[in-house]
Amino acid sequence: MFERIQVMLMKEFLELWRDPWAMFRLVVPLLLQMLVFGYAATFTVHQVATAVLDLDNTQASRDLISRIAATGRFDIVDFATSQDAITRDINADRAVVAIVIHAEFSQNLANGQTAPLQVIVDGTNSNTALIALGYVNQIVALYQADQTTQASAALSSSPPLVQVSLQERPWFNEGLQDTWFFIPGVIGTITLLQVVSLTAFAIVREREVGTLEQIMVSPIHPAEFILGKTVPFFLIGLADVALVSAFGVLWFHVPFVGDPLVMLLGASLFLLAALGIGLLLSTMSRTQQQAFALNFFLVSPLTILSGFAFPIAAMPGWMQWITYLNPLRYFLVVIRAVFLKGVGLAVLWPDLLAMALLATALLGLSVLRFHKSLD
Repeated sequence: MFERIQVMLMKEFLELWRDPWAMFRLVVPLLLQMLVFGYAATFTVHQVATAVLDLDNTQASRDLISRIAATGRFDIVDFATSQDAITRDINADRAVVAIVIHAEFSQNLANGQTAPLQVIVDGTNSNTALIALGYVNQIVALYQADQTTQASAALSSSPPLVQVSLQERPWFNEGLQDTWFFIPGVIGTITLLQVVSLTAFAIVREREVGTLEQIMVSPIHPAEFILGKTVPFFLIGLADVALVSAFGVLWFHVPFVGDPLVMLLGASLFLLAALGIGLLLSTMSRTQQQAFALNFFLVSPLTILSGFAFPIAAMPGWMQWITYLNPLRYFLVVIRAVFLKGVGLAVLWPDLLAMALLATALLGLSVLRFHKSLD
């Protein structure tokens, strides 16, 4: 048995070694995707086109505008003179954010009254609008705190105002760098895509060119054939995880503070589940075109429902239940926790157990369907 499996393994690796284009596909696309996501995927917004309508035109209003411009988050493209000009800027996509400082702004501040500030955002790009609105809120909060401090200092004869100082201290990612969040997620996502595609296409290709029937009439057992076909992709998947993890640590300086053995265990269970998905797709496809369509149909939802970019807690309740069937969901928890938190089995065992159960179910179902398709 082991000799026949060894022959299958040697056959797969020899085919891979003799195909330079296959070697290229296994390495270069992974690194390119890491570069794209590492530099392009970010929640940080810079140079948001902004229009300003200052109806107060005082030192206080100009100070607020200068603070907004000095952050580098906003690019003031128009100092409007009327509300109609603000409307035209938003409608013509010249501005994403418009800030309107009403008359008597400084007078209301001096009198200790509420000084309204209107912020208009283009809701067609809701993500940018929400992030920009959050930046404005932070700037205005700091501005208000400075005004309160100056007012209390001016009234030296009065009792000092009681103030609450908010100090933020993010754990595990003190600089709140987006790459530290995205890079571990990219490792899981592209590994899933790579392993599922390799497994599904390799077996379907054998069926399409007619060599699958030739192998089946040989002394090799179907279970040995499945092992011989999937074990190389498991090893390739481990190599991919190691490669992109090292690239993320060395190129993007994402810290790896956890135990490599926990990472290896999590990656192994995840790869087994991914192999089960790929093998299941192969039993449902007769041609490589069908495998490609099913692969695209399945992998995209798995990525979206994994928490890679969109928080699962923000999804509808019925959709959150579906995510429990997604092995990528659990692997992202494991890989981010190992990379940034350094936690071990005592914390991650529920996610590891879930991946083990999914891998067992997917591989078992795939093997049963594969036997049935051969019959």
